[in-house]
Amino acid sequence: MLLQASKTSVMKFIKNEDGLTIVEYAVAGGLITVAVAATFILLGGQVNTKIAALCAAVNAGVAC
Repeated sequence: MLLQASKTSVMKFIKNEDGLTIVEYAVAGGLITVAVAATFILLGGQVNTKIAALCAAVNAGVAC
């Protein structure tokens, strides 16, 4: 009887996907965070260059 109850509990645990869903959301959130950080890093230099060029144009070459 104890063996049957243990088997039933293990099978119920294996079929339960609630915990897996939470892990999937955590992984997806982590990947999105990495993608956003990488985008900021890659675009940061380009944005800084454009702002410096605009500043120089407005101030007629005076350092910003």
